Amino acid sequence: MGKGGTGKTTLACATAISRARAGERVLLASIDQAHSLGDALDVNIPHEPGTTAGVRTLSDGLDIIEIDTLALLEDRFRGISTMLSMGEGHNHGAEFGTLDPAELTGLPGAQQLLGLSEIVELADDDAWDIVIVDCAATAETLSTLASPESLLGYLERIWPQHKRVTAAIGTDLQMAVVVAATERIAKSVAVVRDLLVDRTRTGARLVTVPERVTLAETARIRSASALLGLRLDAVVVNKVLPPLDPPGVPQTDDGHPAIRWYRSRRREQLEVIADLERAMGDVPIVTAQHTGPEPVGLAALGALAYSVSVDPGSASRDEDPTTVAVELESGTGLESVYAMRMYLPVAQPSSLRLGRVEDDLIVGADGIRRRVRLASVLRRCTVAGAELEGDRLVVRFQPDASVWPR
Repeated sequence: MGKGGTGKTTLACATAISRARAGERVLLASIDQAHSLGDALDVNIPHEPGTTAGVRTLSDGLDIIEIDTLALLEDRFRGISTMLSMGEGHNHGAEFGTLDPAELTGLPGAQQLLGLSEIVELADDDAWDIVIVDCAATAETLSTLASPESLLGYLERIWPQHKRVTAAIGTDLQMAVVVAATERIAKSVAVVRDLLVDRTRTGARLVTVPERVTLAETARIRSASALLGLRLDAVVVNKVLPPLDPPGVPQTDDGHPAIRWYRSRRREQLEVIADLERAMGDVPIVTAQHTGPEPVGLAALGALAYSVSVDPGSASRDEDPTTVAVELESGTGLESVYAMRMYLPVAQPSSLRLGRVEDDLIVGADGIRRRVRLASVLRRCTVAGAELEGDRLVVRFQPDASVWPR
């Protein structure tokens, strides 16, 4: 993921080439509806309108696919509407058959979620060792990554599973089909959610540029990744100006304005990169030099691939954001104070928000929210306070006298 215009697709291609060059079987997939993957690789990826293009082998060990999420949405809806048309004569106030699949194009997040579901199926295929996904711009991607957990949370609150099971029991065939369709969707979404937070299988790489204005945004994305439970493998700083002087050769004085500008601009970039390294903690920072003309095609991208490779042993050092620790800090009985600690590198402390919904704590920061299931002892407590201690959020609880066991 990355900011628009930072060359995220180019770097995704270069990374895929690097991994294939190392002997891995790589699938490079795009769920970005801009479909710039073919443009970057300078290849044509033809497919019939309304269908998803098949997998194309580009070189030894490297396959590519562009996923048409709109075609997926229409195809899946046709299947569901067919299921719901069963049991005709049982009217529950919803005429699903009267909707055309094309009408669903504006359904927020549906296309992107289906794209992720398709990626999960590809990731489970033994044909590849790794699947690299070229996502949309950062804001859209973060919203997409948050959608599985949000959708499952809303579904459980609006129509809990135990009520769905009860509704499916009986002679009402259409209701049983509705429940079956809902369960199938929920299961598919849960598989996507589980893969996203599986740190042994899934990681994200952020593409940015060496500009001062991107520092705060990159730090916010680190915070958002932690809240989403996502492993942030690395930050790739693109279009870094290469040095003018060879290593070990003293810098020469040159009065030409272009040379002075170049040295000044490179110095500014290096300062931004140094600040970025301090802000990102243990997340590796990788630089990709400015190549002049945009690298297009296998040959040019192959040359760029050498600069964006990340040592797998150094790409997972950021702390697991899903680990939540609970401890008794002081007191006994109703005077007890419990502390819950979770990794949360908040970029803007003023954006931190906390809420309580039944047995869950709602944590929000830097534009992202996460539901955290409370430990059993904390469910009988009330929140006494919260503070940030470095990269950790500490929430303190005290027993609720009305439900605390005596």
